[in-house]
Amino acid sequence: MNRENILTGSLWEDKMGYCRAVRIGNYIEVSGTVAIVDGEKIKANDAYAQTLNILERVEKVLEDLNVNIKDVIRTRIFTTDITTFEAVALAHSSYFKDIKPATGFYEISKLIAPEYLVEIEFTAVVTEMH
Repeated sequence: MNRENILTGSLWEDKMGYCRAVRIGNYIEVSGTVAIVDGEKIKANDAYAQTLNILERVEKVLEDLNVNIKDVIRTRIFTTDITTFEAVALAHSSYFKDIKPATGFYEISKLIAPEYLVEIEFTAVVTEMH
């Protein structure tokens, strides 16, 4: 099977040796994704807005691969504050309420920068052509 690496042009892709997503056949793995915290719409203390921003951006990555958000079978959610569970769950549900991927929710000590409250990884499997 062919491997397709999806790059965003981030300087970290070469520095760290990673890409936004990898597709092999019908399987797609999306790297851990954090929000674009702008201080206005997406604030450093708003786990709900950060989660929605992540979901919006990953949905676009998947669409660029001709994959639907409905093809997501697993999400892994990392947070620096487990008390954000309700806010993160509400945002996650706005995309996945009817899809219901397998999900894990983990509190960790830090993410790459202090303004990030949430990071999410995604696994998708395409079962039918869109």
